[in-house]
Amino acid sequence: MENDKQESLKKLKSLVDEVKIAMLCTSQDSHLRSRPMSTAQFDAEGNLWFFTSEYSEKADEVAGDHEICLAYSSPSKNTYISISGYARIVNDWSKMKELYNPAIKAWFPKGLDDPDLALLKVSPLQAEYWDSSSSKMITLFQIAKAIVTGEKYHEGQHGKIEL
Repeated sequence: MENDKQESLKKLKSLVDEVKIAMLCTSQDSHLRSRPMSTAQFDAEGNLWFFTSEYSEKADEVAGDHEICLAYSSPSKNTYISISGYARIVNDWSKMKELYNPAIKAWFPKGLDDPDLALLKVSPLQAEYWDSSSSKMITLFQIAKAIVTGEKYHEGQHGKIEL
């Protein structure tokens, strides 16, 4: 069972690493909000790391309600991922240094010396993914075939992971 979980986690990591950008969904006052976030790391334990501002609305929302959802989507690759878990702001300079890349300066011009710079750590509880590595032409052909034959279209790999 643990081996299956590790294989599923490995598959999930490869999909997240390929898509990179997630919509982070938080909740505040019974309203849901989403915003794009670039994944800095999917670590060996399955945690996801993002750079963020410690003084942003998203940081306030995460502090008020730790439950979040990450949605990754790459329609051109037929890859979709949904991850539910808990998020928290982390001020760990050594982890920031480990994950830092020059592109971060677009949002934090002072780089690692920016006083607003922090990390958002997402600890997943469960994840689900859909992945069909087929080209668009093959996918369209398979959908058309399913319609003509009356058989259900099988969209590729689908997995659920409880973490």
